[in-house]
Amino acid sequence: IDLSKKDVVAIIGPQSSVIAHVVSHIANALQLPLLSFGATDPSLSSLQYPYFLRLSHSDISEMTAIAAVIGYFNWREVVAIYVDDDYGRNGISALGDALGNKAKIVHKYLVPSAITRSGLGINLEDLVLMTTRVFVVHMNPAAGLKLFAEVHHHGMLSNDYVWIATDWLSSALDSRALDSETMKSLQGIITLRPHVPDSNQLRAFSVRWNNLQKVGTVDALLNVFGLYAYDSVWTAAYAIDAFLKKGRNISFTDYPHLSTASGSGSELAELKVFRGGPQLHTILLQTNITGLTGPVKLDKRGDLVGSTFEIINIVGTGFHEVSYWSNKSGLSVIPPETRVVSSHNKSSLNKTMYDILWPGDSKQVPRGWTIPNNGRQLRIGVPWKKGGFEKLVKILEGSNMASGYCADVFAAAINLLPYAVPYEFVVYGSEESPPVYDELVKQVASKKFDAAVGDITIRKNRSKNVDFSQPYVDSGLVVVVPVKKLNSNPWALLQPFTLEMWLTTGAFFLVIGAVVWFMEHKLNSEFRGGPKRQLFTILWFSFSTMFTSHREQIVSCLGRIILIIWLFVVLIINSSYTASLTSILTVQQLSTTIKGIDDLISSNLPIGYLTGSFARNYLSKELNIAQSRLIPLDSPESFAKALTEGPGRGGVGAIVDELPPVQLFLSTGCGFSIVGQPFTKGGWGFVFPKGSPLQVDISTAILNLSETGELQKIHDKWLSLDRCGSHANQDGPKQLGLKNFWGLFLIIGVASFAALLGYVCHLALQFRRHPRNFDDSLNSGSFLRNFASFVDQKETDQRNKSSERRQTEEQGEINQITSKSIP
Repeated sequence: IDLSKKDVVAIIGPQSSVIAHVVSHIANALQLPLLSFGATDPSLSSLQYPYFLRLSHSDISEMTAIAAVIGYFNWREVVAIYVDDDYGRNGISALGDALGNKAKIVHKYLVPSAITRSGLGINLEDLVLMTTRVFVVHMNPAAGLKLFAEVHHHGMLSNDYVWIATDWLSSALDSRALDSETMKSLQGIITLRPHVPDSNQLRAFSVRWNNLQKVGTVDALLNVFGLYAYDSVWTAAYAIDAFLKKGRNISFTDYPHLSTASGSGSELAELKVFRGGPQLHTILLQTNITGLTGPVKLDKRGDLVGSTFEIINIVGTGFHEVSYWSNKSGLSVIPPETRVVSSHNKSSLNKTMYDILWPGDSKQVPRGWTIPNNGRQLRIGVPWKKGGFEKLVKILEGSNMASGYCADVFAAAINLLPYAVPYEFVVYGSEESPPVYDELVKQVASKKFDAAVGDITIRKNRSKNVDFSQPYVDSGLVVVVPVKKLNSNPWALLQPFTLEMWLTTGAFFLVIGAVVWFMEHKLNSEFRGGPKRQLFTILWFSFSTMFTSHREQIVSCLGRIILIIWLFVVLIINSSYTASLTSILTVQQLSTTIKGIDDLISSNLPIGYLTGSFARNYLSKELNIAQSRLIPLDSPESFAKALTEGPGRGGVGAIVDELPPVQLFLSTGCGFSIVGQPFTKGGWGFVFPKGSPLQVDISTAILNLSETGELQKIHDKWLSLDRCGSHANQDGPKQLGLKNFWGLFLIIGVASFAALLGYVCHLALQFRRHPRNFDDSLNSGSFLRNFASFVDQKETDQRNKSSERRQTEEQGEINQITSKSIP
């Protein structure tokens, strides 16, 4: 305020974000551009403070860089430790926004500006018991160094810990040399520092600064914020010079609100409003110069354009850069300003980060979480099982371990983890109080259990409160019904074909026999004789083709073609008949009319389901089946009893349950089978509390088990296929009808008609060619009888008669010629 009384036209500073909030109010009131070189609080913006200009980076950019580092290492949970003021709170809020869906802040730890070792130590002991091991520290240098001294004292700079400090730590390292004890408390920590590109201007300034240090004019080292301050001064100077060169005057006016409120004698009344403030602010927004920190250019909101950070790893008595981050190129080991230089090889351009030496002198990347070392094992809830369903999961008597399919998969996944996970199985439910799976999931959500292992289906409503692992077995609801052997039937030989098929087949046998007889009658003596003999020949030849053992030889070309086609048709019919008859005589048949879930819904039969399964809610809520029809069953033995007794004796008409338990049930004996297809799709998974890091590692382990085939081996060990076949013939004897063979009959029918038509045309031509073989005195009404007689006559007889007739005619002509020549 004192400075504002002395014709001030711009303010440079302050470095503290907290003080910048206060000064910004005064700058707004007096129209004084405020050039801040150290206030990184993102809430300081032109929306609230129009005259605030930030010539340093914003915490939004820095937190985005930290989020990129966290995402690079696939850490999913973070603990934030920050100073309890606007700078700390707003910075961590920006971190949460930057993390987005990739990770989340699971705990926020407030530290007062003035901290003591005793007060801080109690809170750090609480942090030791947390699962998360990734910590982001956003504080001021004084409080931050005290915090890390306590962190080192509590042994929290060991393996599995990750500490990321914002730019306050790099500023402290650049500002002064820290003692060895302080450096010990910083080993393996990652910190960020605003990146300043190397330049001749920067090197020349550094030489001048070092010379001033040597003569004692200055005693502090120069950090990045000092360079920001230097550029801020020159930015203000260039702007004021441009302001004056435009012919503008520096003038002030009274601030009437302060004068009226405070009276003429108040010091506040002496404050003056800079008339040229808006114009100078506009000129500053148009700044485009090159300073010590590189290009100095502001966006329309008054923030510095183009923020770049160095990712620094503190090792020994110093530190080294392991990566760079910019809002354009992300993480890279190459500085952003030199990425386009061709001297860098391709491997360097593609490399994101150099190796880091983590706390505890470890080069292995920490996983970011751990099982708290508080002497407690993870409590894994398993649903109580009875009878044969104990093959799914069962607590071993007298121990806290379990066996069964689900337990074996979980144990195999745990064994693949690169770290030890102490756990114990705890049974959930009993015979008196059977487990309800939705309630078990709620127990995990409320963290009464650390996880749940069993035949737990991944459902949408459950996923709202817990996290599921990768499914380790496919599942789905199926319908199980009783089956029976088909009773002996003396007429089973007729069942493969429908009546329509039998009649059509018999008719075609007769038709083909008649067609072949007609084409062979004139040429083949085996197809001649009396009417009875010819009728017998037709019938014998027709049905003997079924066995291809006919004794008659076919001599006509058309007859042979028809016979070849007909034998192919007979072969198909024979094969189909044999296959259908075999199926009818061997397959099991259903003892009910239920052929799938649709038939079950439309019926009034009682339905069994596994106690506690989601099948009950699905059947009642999704399929609208009355709950009075649903009967809970708890073991394979109760399944078999209920299906065997049936609805008439207090049993059930069908059972609806998931495929794996049904496979177990079917493996116990014959007499039951699945009908229809699974009418839901899903899978079983292990249950973890929301955000549990163990869920990700277990899911990865399950994928590894699947790829190596180990998962299938465990499945085959416990869930072997049923001995009697899992599916019965659901529709009874499947008869073959005319619709199955109409194409074949069409082919042979068309071929027979075409051959018959061609043969008749051929006979007609022969008949016209030899008309005198018959009595010429017959009228036209006897044409058909003549033609029939011609067809019935054997071709060799016709040839003999034609020859005799020609000889008689020739002899007659000779006699006539001879009689005319004698006088």
